[in-house]
Amino acid sequence: MSQRRGTGGARHEATERVFLRREGYEAEGWTLNVSRGGVRVVVEAPVSAGVDYLVAIGDADARRARAVWVREEADGRIVGLQFLDVEGPVSEPPALG
Repeated sequence: MSQRRGTGGARHEATERVFLRREGYEAEGWTLNVSRGGVRVVVEAPVSAGVDYLVAIGDADARRARAVWVREEADGRIVGLQFLDVEGPVSEPPALG
């Protein structure tokens, strides 16, 4: 299933291993969905909105991305990351049911 999101392009559900890295920090998690403009991931480690990370999805080369939003969950965090090499907005987190 894919949706159209502003300039981010079609969003595709995905379940790939993901690593978020910056100096002195590394978090491992899973993708929930990926688009041309960004990725939504779930991680257990703390992540701060507004911070830039190197994001490696599966075997792909790492890309620079900014954590735009973080939603705390009982067993971790869901994070919306915007790729910094693509122009356009990233949507707010989906509303809880």
